[in-house]
Amino acid sequence: MIVVPVKEGDNIERALKKFKRKFEKTGVVRELRSRQQFDKPSIVKRDEKMHAIYVQKLQQKED
Repeated sequence: MIVVPVKEGDNIERALKKFKRKFEKTGVVRELRSRQQFDKPSIVKRDEKMHAIYVQKLQQKED
């Protein structure tokens, strides 16, 4: 359970922003979306490899 302490006089919008950030960091929505359909392990592995190649190219361009 996510708990966001709010002090008296604090802005409610700021507390909501903290809550949203904490909720996003837990990764619940991302996991829910990934569980909606089955992906073969080979496809998951291929996607991870393609992402790693993409990140590596970005880092090489930066240097």
